[in-house]
Amino acid sequence: MGALRVALLFGSAAVALTLILTPMLEDRTRRVAYPAGIDMMATGSIGQRSNPGAYTIRRSVLQPSPNAVCILRDNGMSTGDC
Repeated sequence: MGALRVALLFGSAAVALTLILTPMLEDRTRRVAYPAGIDMMATGSIGQRSNPGAYTIRRSVLQPSPNAVCILRDNGMSTGDC
């Protein structure tokens, strides 16, 4: 019975420590990965939505090449590496 109590004590201490340390370490990791708070995903729009020639340029880390560009037109058509 005493071994069970010791195991529960250390188990609950490990869970409490994990709940406290995880947010602190996550914040520190984020500051190292993005020192200036910059998100490396680039998305932008040219023109306004009411403009008939409006389009969106999208680049993503999920695209096959780092230089791949996807152009989304306001009418739903897409060109490039989408």
